[in-house]
Amino acid sequence: MIQKILVANRGEIAVRIMRSCREMSIQSVAVYSTADRKSMHVRYADEAYFIGDSPSSESYLNIENIIHAAKKSGADAIHPGYGFLSENDEFARKVNKAGIVFIGPSPESIVSMGDKITARKIMIDAGVNVVPGTDAKFNNDEEIIGTAREIGYPLMIKASAGGGGKGMRLVRNEHELLASYKMARSEAKTAFNNDTVYIEKYIESPHHIEFQILADTHGNIIHLFERECSVQRRHQKVVEETPSPFISNKLRNKMGKQAVEAARSVNYTGAGTIEFLVDGNQNFYFLEMNTRLQVEHPITERITGVDIVKQQILIADGQPLALQQEEIRQFGHAIECRIYAEDPDNNFMPSPGIIQHITDPLGLGVRTDGYVYEGYEIPIYYDPLISKLIVWAQTRKEAINRMQRALYSYKILGIKTSIPFLKRIMNTPDFVNGKYNTHFIENNKQTLLHSENCNADCELLSIIVSYINFIEQDTEPSNNVSHESSSQWKSYSLKKSVIRL
Repeated sequence: MIQKILVANRGEIAVRIMRSCREMSIQSVAVYSTADRKSMHVRYADEAYFIGDSPSSESYLNIENIIHAAKKSGADAIHPGYGFLSENDEFARKVNKAGIVFIGPSPESIVSMGDKITARKIMIDAGVNVVPGTDAKFNNDEEIIGTAREIGYPLMIKASAGGGGKGMRLVRNEHELLASYKMARSEAKTAFNNDTVYIEKYIESPHHIEFQILADTHGNIIHLFERECSVQRRHQKVVEETPSPFISNKLRNKMGKQAVEAARSVNYTGAGTIEFLVDGNQNFYFLEMNTRLQVEHPITERITGVDIVKQQILIADGQPLALQQEEIRQFGHAIECRIYAEDPDNNFMPSPGIIQHITDPLGLGVRTDGYVYEGYEIPIYYDPLISKLIVWAQTRKEAINRMQRALYSYKILGIKTSIPFLKRIMNTPDFVNGKYNTHFIENNKQTLLHSENCNADCELLSIIVSYINFIEQDTEPSNNVSHESSSQWKSYSLKKSVIRL
C-alpha cells in the first residue's frame, strides 16, 4: 500500500487531497513556493519542502525540484491535483522513471486526450458523438475558407492543445474568419506554445455537461453520473450542480455509456472527466476529456457517497474498483459555488490582499473546501480561487435555498470576493427554474453584473477607495504588504487613471 504521498500543488486542492490521505493513514508531503510559506497546505501536511520562488514557473511547474522533494521526503507517490502539472505527460513520465507512483493516468493517455484534434479522431473511432469539424491542420487560407463553408456558420476556432477559453474564437460569418483564425493561433502559441487550431460547428445555446469516470488497472470502468457546468464566464465555470436539471434519464444513461467507452478507447486509468455539449434538442457531442481531478468533484462525491481522491489512490496502488456501475446511485441534489478573490462588479478584477476576517458557513448539508484564514495574504501569482462552497439537500429547491443561506453566512473581509455575485445567481429566476445554458451570465448581466450600471465616476471612485485602502495599510511595503502587491496596486492605479489628491 502507498505509504507517503507528495501533493504537487497548493491551495484548497492540496488540503483536500491531504485530508483523504489522513483518513487512509497515509502521510502527506507539501511543497511550497516563497509566496506560500504560510499557506494552509504547508501547515496541514506532515512534512513540507521549499521548491522555488513565487512564480509558478520556478516552483509548482518545476518538475526537477518537485521530484527532488519527493525523493528527499521518501514519498512513494505523487498526486498532481488539478492545474499546474496535472496533465503534463513529461511530468508523469519523469515521476514514473524516478520509481515513484504517479496518481493519475498513463503519459500515453494524457497525450491522447491533451491534443484536441487527436482526441476527436479517437472518439470518432470509438463511436462517440463529436461536433462536426476538422481533424487536420490547414495548409493555406483557401482550405480554411472552404472547410468553413462546408461546416457552416457560426463556427468555433479552438486551440488543439488548449482549454479555458484560450485560443478560442466564435466566427459568425466569412468576413471574420481569417482574422479570427490568425488571432486564435497567436493566442494559442502564447498560452500553450502550440499554434495548432481546428474548426468545429458552433452549438447554439448549449449546455456544458460532464461525466465523472473511474477506471482501474484491471479493465473496470464506471461513471459517477453527470455535472451541469453551464454557468460560466469567459468559458470558466462559476457554479456547478448535479443532477442536471436539463437532461432526461434516458439521455443520462446514453451519455454515461459513451463516457465509459471514451475512457476505454484510450486505456484510461484513474479519475477523469468526459465533457459534452448538449443542444436544445438534447443532442450531445464530445467536447474534451480532462485527465485529472476536477475542481467540481465534491458535488459528485456528495450525491454518490464516493470519495474520488481515495479512489484515485487505491487505483494507483493497483487495487481493483470495489464498486460496480449498478451500485452507484444519485441521491439528492448538490451545488458548488466557486469563491474567487476578485471583484465581479469591476470586470472581475483580481483582489489580492490580506484576509482580515473570515466566517465559514456551517450547518446541515454544507461543506467548504478552502485554504485561507485570518491574517493570510492572497498571493498575486496564482489562480484567484480561494474556496469552494458545496451544499447538499434532498431536492434541487432545497439545495438552492441552502446555498442562499450558506452564502449569506459566508463572510470574508479585507478583500473583494465573488460571494455577492453568487448570491445574485442563486436568486435569478432562470437559475432557480433550471432554465439556463452557457449564455446564462450574458443573458442576465443586467441583474448579475452591477458594473453594467456603473458609470465612469463610479469606477473612478472605486479606484480611489482601493488606492486609499492600500496606502493606509503602510506607506512602504512591509511584512504585511509584499513588494509584489505594492507593484501590482501601483500598476493597477496607473493603468486605470491618474489620481491627483
